[in-house]
Amino acid sequence: MRVLVLGGTGYIGPHLVEHALARGHTVTLFNRGKTKPGLFPKVEKLIGDRSDPNGHEALKGRTWDVVYDLPTTNPQWIVNAAAVLKGKVAQYVFVSSTAAYKDFTRSFPDETHPTQEPAPISGPDAAAAPYGNKKVRCEQLVQDAFGAGATVVRPGLIVGPGDLTDRFTYWPVRIEKGGEILAPGTIDDPAQWIDVRDLTEWMVRLGESRTGGVFNAVGPRTVCGIGELLYGIKACFNNDARFTWVPTSFLTAQKVRSWVEMPVWSFTGASTVAFSTSVIEKALASGLTFRPLATTVRDALTWYHARPAAEQEKLRAGIAPEREREVLAAWHAQQSGAK
Repeated sequence: MRVLVLGGTGYIGPHLVEHALARGHTVTLFNRGKTKPGLFPKVEKLIGDRSDPNGHEALKGRTWDVVYDLPTTNPQWIVNAAAVLKGKVAQYVFVSSTAAYKDFTRSFPDETHPTQEPAPISGPDAAAAPYGNKKVRCEQLVQDAFGAGATVVRPGLIVGPGDLTDRFTYWPVRIEKGGEILAPGTIDDPAQWIDVRDLTEWMVRLGESRTGGVFNAVGPRTVCGIGELLYGIKACFNNDARFTWVPTSFLTAQKVRSWVEMPVWSFTGASTVAFSTSVIEKALASGLTFRPLATTVRDALTWYHARPAAEQEKLRAGIAPEREREVLAAWHAQQSGAK
């Protein structure tokens, strides 16, 4: 295929480009040329600014089989791209988010679940609109412009090498250190994630098969419990790591939040439960596959240990070590008092 990637140098972009090249496709990158400009020296690179209505000049007069739009949360960027690419590409794959859904507290949303109100396309209200509302407007603009050739992918938590949010990486890093570990809720509380390579490799296959439509894109194959995740990670290490499971009610009283201090974890009624229980049968039917958890853990840790020391010392997600000790001490004190 002739593949155009809008962006391509951030988190998921390099993984997608590498796989597309490995599959023998011809790839063109379109971006401002400011982020990691040395990546993919043999790949064609076109320079432009998507925030500029005239910033897509480099794309004019060209055609591609499939376009991958990776970084967009700005509806005006879709308008600007569609003005040049409509009728010039067979398929437009847009990366949205499960944040597009209207009620995050409702469990098991599928692709027909109501979505947020779409954000305005431009103006101050557009800039101030929440992330999910912006994604919904972008989805609509892509579908309006490209019709049956539009593919909307709604990932949840994207994890693995290159993830700067640390929302998954916290757990392998913490478990690798060993000792007593604060574990949230119950082992059956829901958890979902997707390895960035499983996501991007599947997206390349969607382009190869010309598969349109809207897809939730998370894993594993069925919704698992947070315990399955944590014990699965623990199995990768031979150390003294041990979990102390602390009930949700106690964590709430201690102001320990799901997806923040306790990443990946959610629970029934939480404002994050939709992110952890998305229905993925449609994606599975279209070929989404998953690598072993141990592979994700190994590669995420390898990448983490190669990061600058300052980034390793202070993760962007997860409970701070001193706070973890405080909460565990408070929990043990309560348990001792109850006896």
